[in-house]
Amino acid sequence: MSSVNKSGTYKLGDRSVRRLGYGAMQLAGKGVFGPPKDHDAAVAVLREAIAQGVNHIDTSDYYGPYVTNKLIREALAPYPDDLTIVTKIGARRGSDASWLPALAPEELEQAVHDNLKHLGLEVMDVVNLRIMFDSHGPAEGSIEVPLTALAELQRKGLVRHIGLSNVTRAQIAEGRRICDIVCVQNQYNLAHRDDDALIDELARAGIAYVPFFPLGGFSPLQSSTLSGVAERLGATPMQVALAWLLQRSPNILLIPGTSSVGHLRENLAAAELELSRDVLAELDGVAKAA
Repeated sequence: MSSVNKSGTYKLGDRSVRRLGYGAMQLAGKGVFGPPKDHDAAVAVLREAIAQGVNHIDTSDYYGPYVTNKLIREALAPYPDDLTIVTKIGARRGSDASWLPALAPEELEQAVHDNLKHLGLEVMDVVNLRIMFDSHGPAEGSIEVPLTALAELQRKGLVRHIGLSNVTRAQIAEGRRICDIVCVQNQYNLAHRDDDALIDELARAGIAYVPFFPLGGFSPLQSSTLSGVAERLGATPMQVALAWLLQRSPNILLIPGTSSVGHLRENLAAAELELSRDVLAELDGVAKAA
């Protein structure tokens, strides 16, 4: 049995995925803009992920832009039957690599068609609507107009399932009145735990929670407690951080990203770690100190 299988599974709509997946963002160039530094290495990472048993890949056409989706198609098409590819729409990239909102209905429709074209698919398994009301994180405001537009694309058969990204609890409630929501993708990790209560609420509703920046993102997690636990367990700090997330709640799906085959294997090996109750309590102190 591969390490990934030991992570367990959870539902994304009618799809069952292993809880340890892969996020493709880091396959693009510096700042998630432009082509990868090493094209062949990027292709190798994607193929190794599948070889290791990953069947959940997170991507977006605005990574690059267009770079990661084209790499995924080159590396993996024709796709394995059990592979679930999740994309997100609601943003675009400026010529200066800036991240800009793109939430108008016509922008969302074009984004879905672009994702389908670059991935070589006829229908997207899951499309997350990323809300860009504030560049620093979730911000209140109605999501009815963009989500209704995405739900219409679902009705037309271009999208199987819909998720939300960078959203508040109120926006999730509003979204669930408009259409079925199969997942929520917000920032969450060992040190950034604003969504603690929300994760438990979503678990009770059978909705997956997919933390982005599970390892800290552009500012990797730094903690003497985390490093100390990792040293005692003979693991890396990042493996411990991922193992903590896997044990935090059964509805958490992980999509750590990397452009290195070696780091990919390290990340996936986190499924082998079993953290004791005492270790979990010790790690919970990281958020209090942050």
